[in-house]
Amino acid sequence: MKTRLVAALIGAVLGWNAPSAAASTLQEVKAKGFVQCGVHEGLQGFAAAADNGEWQGMDVDVCRALAAAIFGDPKKVQFTPLSAEERFTALLSGEIDVLARNTTWTMTRDTKYGLNFAGVTYYDGQGFMVRKKLGISSALELSGATVCIQKGTTTELNAADFFTTKKMPYKLVSFEKADETLQAYDAGRCDVFTSDASQLYAMRLKLTNPDEHMVLPEIISKEPLGPVVRQGDDQWFNLVRWTCFAILNGEELGVTSQNVDAKKSSSNPAIRRLLGVEGEFGKMLGIENDWAYRIIKMVGNYGEIFERNVGENSPLKIARGVNALWSKGGIQYAPPIR
Repeated sequence: MKTRLVAALIGAVLGWNAPSAAASTLQEVKAKGFVQCGVHEGLQGFAAAADNGEWQGMDVDVCRALAAAIFGDPKKVQFTPLSAEERFTALLSGEIDVLARNTTWTMTRDTKYGLNFAGVTYYDGQGFMVRKKLGISSALELSGATVCIQKGTTTELNAADFFTTKKMPYKLVSFEKADETLQAYDAGRCDVFTSDASQLYAMRLKLTNPDEHMVLPEIISKEPLGPVVRQGDDQWFNLVRWTCFAILNGEELGVTSQNVDAKKSSSNPAIRRLLGVEGEFGKMLGIENDWAYRIIKMVGNYGEIFERNVGENSPLKIARGVNALWSKGGIQYAPPIR
């Protein structure tokens, strides 16, 4: 671990890509007995600690699904809250095994940073939140606005591109942490708060008077969010990727946490492969063949995870939209297990 930390720091200074992992991440995870997962410091619906200290959210459930696949126990995961600026250093240094922190997949991060995005668990896009009393109904009316934004995120460049393209003057007020950005907006230090739309809906609930604020309809960017690993360890990359695919395939095949035991006797070959009844697909990943059964039984399929954390049954009440399955008008899609 120390060797990887030193290599990562040297690489960062010299501008190299991340080095290949010196040892198997899966071996290290099995040896210590838990997955170390980097998450948001507190974003309702995605990663937030409840009053009892238990973490909840979509990103949290991805980490728990990974632990379920490896150990057969979704509780064998520890969470490291990270700011936007801390997250990649923590991953490249080996402080965490996987980053599941509403992080946008971009070319620069895929190449220059030495990261691998394992999949897209939430298709998002950047939006704007304003006070209703301003009487603004469109982002095209934001000329001259003061905009609160978080440092170290894709939102900075997106905002600059939007206002420059629309030839609208603006002023950015930047902060290191998401809560600091929100507090500044709530205190009236800026007219607009911009971030991923999902984050705006979550942050809105933290404002002094949430009903006095609205998210404008325009989405100005593509923000595919999903878990991230270091380059150089294909086995770990494949395991995290197929954990994401398993929950999607589970929903598409109608396998839920409630019926998964009954589905093991299904005659559908795709379901039998998913649940480890046929084939040795778990061994291909370095774990047990019932890995996906464990995930769905203990954490749920994608639809279950979405609904309880951010969907209509949650405080955020976000519609599935593009995050619906491809067969139901969305773009969520997983390759088959075969």
